[in-house]
Formats: sequence, C-alpha cells, structure tokens
Amino acid sequence: MNFERLIIQGGYALEGQVKLNGAKNSALVLMAASVLGKQDIIVLENVPRLADIEVMADVLRSLGAKVHFTDKNTLEIDPRNIDKYSAPYELVTKMRASFFVLGPLLARMGRAEVALPGGCAIGSRPVDIHLKGLEAMGAQIEIEHGNVIAKVDKLVGAEIYLNFPSVGATENIMMAACLAEGTTRIYNVAREPEIEDLANFLIKMGAKITGAGSDIITIEGVESLRQPVHYSVMSDRIEAGTFMIGAAMTRGTLRLEHAPVASLDSLIAKMREANVLIDIIDDHTLEVRGRHPILATHVRTLPHPGFPTDMQAQFAAMMAIADGTSSITETVFENRFMYADEMQRMGANIRVEGKTAIISGVPRLSGAPVQGTDLRAAAALVLTGLVAEGETSVSNLFYLDRGYECFEQRLASLGARICRVSVKTEKQEAVSLA
Repeated sequence: MNFERLIIQGGYALEGQVKLNGAKNSALVLMAASVLGKQDIIVLENVPRLADIEVMADVLRSLGAKVHFTDKNTLEIDPRNIDKYSAPYELVTKMRASFFVLGPLLARMGRAEVALPGGCAIGSRPVDIHLKGLEAMGAQIEIEHGNVIAKVDKLVGAEIYLNFPSVGATENIMMAACLAEGTTRIYNVAREPEIEDLANFLIKMGAKITGAGSDIITIEGVESLRQPVHYSVMSDRIEAGTFMIGAAMTRGTLRLEHAPVASLDSLIAKMREANVLIDIIDDHTLEVRGRHPILATHVRTLPHPGFPTDMQAQFAAMMAIADGTSSITETVFENRFMYADEMQRMGANIRVEGKTAIISGVPRLSGAPVQGTDLRAAAALVLTGLVAEGETSVSNLFYLDRGYECFEQRLASLGARICRVSVKTEKQEAVSLA
C-alpha cells in the first residue's frame, strides 16, 4: 500500500494573492439541509473539493438523493427521491458532520437512524445537546448498538435552552424546527458565521428564521420547503486564517481575496498584537505583511466571536518562533494539543499544562519527519515546515485533505518549496527489491 507525504524546504516567503475557497464547515451543513427539500433541485456554488464533501455526498446518495458536481466547485443536489431514513455507519463514523442529517431526516421522514459520529480525535464531542433539543420538540430517541434512533409523528415547536452554544446542536435543531408545527425559540445558540449562512440558505428554501448571529434564534415552522435554491457558500474563515499566519511566519506579503473579513475580527486583533501588519482593503479583501520580530501574545479559545479553536494550532506554530513566551488556553476541546509533540521534534519549546500550552519562542526551527494528528494540527505542521531550516516531511495527509483543497499546490504558487510524494511501505520496497 502506498501513502503520501508532503516534502517542504523551509526558508521561502509566501508572496502574492490567494482567492479563498468556500467554507467546508458551512458547505457540509448546507448539504445536510438539502434533505429538507422535497420539490426542487438545489445548486450550491463555491463548494470546496474535499474528502469531507465527498463523504457527505455519499451520505446523501445513500438516502436516495442524486448528488454531483456540474463544474469544479458547483454542486447539484436532487433530494426529491429521498426515501431512506438510515445513514450508514461506515460513512457517518468517517466524519462528524454526517450527524447533521439527523434533524432534517427526522423532520422530513418522521424517523431517523444515524450512527454516533466520528471525525478528528480532538476530544469528546457529545451529541446530548442535539438530542435534548429534538426531544423537546417531541421526538422519541433511543441509542442502540451505537446508533441514534429518533421517531416522531410530528415535531412541535418548543422553547429550547442549550447548555453550551454548540454549533452542531444549533444547526441540527434549526433544521428540524423548520418543519415543526408552531414556533421554536432556541436560547444560548452558537453565533458562528456558519450559523448565519445556514439560516440564509434555509430562508431561501422558504423557512422563517430570525435572530441568526445573535444568542436567540426563532423559527416559525412551515408545512414544506419548496422554493428552488441557487446559493453560494460563504468563504472559509479558517482557511483565510491559515494563509494569514503563513504570511506572517514566513515574513511574506499576501493579499487575500474573497475573504470573510467580518468574521476574522478576533484573529486579526491577536495577529496585530503579535506585530503582524494587516490592512483591510474592503469587506472581502485584506493584506497581511509579516515582519520581524513576531511578538509573543496570549490566546484563549472561545465560541464565536471569541478566538476560534480551529485556529489555535496554527497560532501555536507562529508563537513557536515569536519573541518571548506565550500561552494558548483551549476551552472548547480538551484534546487539541496533540501537535505539541510533533512541533517539539522540530525544535519548538512547548509545554502543555492541562488546558494550556506554554510556548517559549525559539530563533530557529529545524526540519524533521512529523505527522498530522488532526485537521488543523496537520495544517499547523505544514506552516512550521515553511520556516524550519532544511527539509520537513509531513505524513498522515488524510487529515489535511479533509479541510484544505489543493493546499500544497496553492502554497507552491505563492513561493513555497513544497510537493506531495507517494511513498511505498518498507514491506513493499522489500518485495520490489526481491
């Protein structure tokens, strides 16, 4: 069996302009929301070509939908013939976002069977908040043999308070409530930009939703969502942040186009604290200029509009070469510092104490073989390789390919010395030499 890795020669600045792709985390939930449509084809533009998108497409196909790309980033979904209510275990366990079909399936079919989710190993992400919300709307829910089995005659609007502003729970409950009888009001909801993107998409389908972006969302149930939809997915704020930090670390200058500038406030503020120059050109364009020295600063991850947990590994990579000692406290996921050991192999001075990583910046890093431990960790290790002396090899690219489209090609177009190679296992090499 062959596997792939990235080979990076450090020391080259990122220069030029990059057009950002659609947001993976938004595209996936919009695809799940298409289950609610019974009468029209749905067209999604600006959909990134990622492994996770292919998994969600397979989930929808397993339910009876027709899904295909009509061009590079335009996805057509025909949900009219969905006639199954069970999402296959082998697909759902590949990716946590597959669990988002639970609410739409229950609302459409009156029954849903979905395996408990998988995904990156960044800590326990319980689905009890999802289930309690659906139960409040009248669903009967059981967990059998690793599957969530939900049944209802008709969902009924309810007052729902989330114990934590979970993005996934907010989205699942929102989608289910669109076809519930009466009004649903959800308190302490997630305020991430992807929530607003979902609300705008559902409204185009015919849903009645107010309050997205605030901490209270109100949904007035309708009989059906019947309007045809042609919708463009929002740009990816995490991809934007990854390129921004890449420019800062390599002391390059990058112009980001199609950037979701309004959703980057917390990251921009922290990068400016770290002595990075950021010019906001307009609502969709910004320019990042790295300079010496990068200054150590302190970060605490929080739900939006706080500093995003999906950016903390990349920020840690930048702090590894900063002047001074920084700290990063993770409050969202408890197992998100697995990259620390890998960065230490490259000479980073990182010490993890409970929920906090203490990082003492060093003047130089050295290339080494490392492996991605989750999606954002893999991206952070690539960024670290861009500034390390010598050659860095990054393996476990499965994680990276879940969230970044053509990442190495885009970095190479900006001046990085990076390529993907296919590597044979030792057993295969021995056979080929025999």
